[in-house]
Amino acid sequence: MRLGRILGGIAALAVALGIFYVVLAESGEVVVLETRDAAGAHETRLWVVDDGGAAWLRTGDPSSPWLARVRANPDVAVTRGGERREYRAVLVEDAATRDRINALTLAKYGWRERALRSGMDPTGVTPIRLDPR
Repeated sequence: MRLGRILGGIAALAVALGIFYVVLAESGEVVVLETRDAAGAHETRLWVVDDGGAAWLRTGDPSSPWLARVRANPDVAVTRGGERREYRAVLVEDAATRDRINALTLAKYGWRERALRSGMDPTGVTPIRLDPR
């Protein structure tokens, strides 16, 4: 009986943390990235920052499925503020750009970014510039 309660408590905590993560990630400005592969179109909700006249996305997970799709086919669409536009996604993997995009994300999303960054290696971030097509 005691083990069941412990396992139930762990499951409840995991669900609560998952809900917290979703709420956290969905706060602030969120865009919808549309990528394509052989299976069709895929939508991913992401934070966005602006720098140097371009919009930037990023991922801290090099094994992210949406990043793999961008690498295979950089022609993407982004819906931002209800408006859908087409872009060429350009991965920029130099340290100075990575640090600048990380700083802009922290400035824009504040405590939410700090909370999500706690489990992320900031040096593993891949910034992605969106060039209009």
